[in-house]
Amino acid sequence: MSASPLGRFVWYQLNSTDLDAAVSFYREIVGWKTEAWRGGDDPYTLLNRPDGAPVGGAMNIPAEARDAGAPQHWLAYISTPDVDKTMLQAKDNGATVFVPPTDLPEVGRFSVLADPQGAVFAIYTPSSAPEDTAFAPGIGDASWHELMTGDYQAAMPFYFDLFGWQATEAMDMGDMGTYQMFGRNGDTLGGMMSTPPGVDAPPHWAVYFRVPDVDASAERIAGLGGQVFNGPMDVPGGDRVLQALDPQGGAFSLHSTG
Repeated sequence: MSASPLGRFVWYQLNSTDLDAAVSFYREIVGWKTEAWRGGDDPYTLLNRPDGAPVGGAMNIPAEARDAGAPQHWLAYISTPDVDKTMLQAKDNGATVFVPPTDLPEVGRFSVLADPQGAVFAIYTPSSAPEDTAFAPGIGDASWHELMTGDYQAAMPFYFDLFGWQATEAMDMGDMGTYQMFGRNGDTLGGMMSTPPGVDAPPHWAVYFRVPDVDASAERIAGLGGQVFNGPMDVPGGDRVLQALDPQGGAFSLHSTG
């Protein structure tokens, strides 16, 4: 069996405070088809693109995490051929291990970490290695991955060494600082930036999901009890994006192409 590629974003999980309500909301906003996964003891809902291709899943936040105050949030899974080796490397470079390497029968092996500045991500070796095709997100896919952190220049070597990513373009955003894009195999996957002055947000990874029309989605978000807090707005290249909160307070972002 071929090894899983290193550094490819392969799964997106919504850890929810109200699973049924959250799944209903995102089904309307992103257009996902959903189905219950029967492989575990706890409820888990699969999130599939309109054409049926899997994108991620949704589950209730474990009781102990919820009791500790964990909010509803998205978690991105990044593939590696060896979860244990990648976890040890991350830990040696200052990461915190929240979930040690754990097997999911017939699914794969994963671990949940926080980088040295506190942004949370997961590493994952699927039981069946995903094909390492070009990054070409369709409707319903995650189309951009954005790290906002205290010092993006300090974050770059951590992630680049861990996943083999490379710096691509950089954009001067004036008072907001530099926006550094990154990628692998010639594809740009997202960007990194230092938290702008006046923005009260902990270090985090934001995931953008592609929809047909961000402006139409903004209207639906408001009508379904969510809140758009930034955008819709143009970004370089003619695309449109927004950042929002779902009805349970979880942050998410949307993207439509020009």
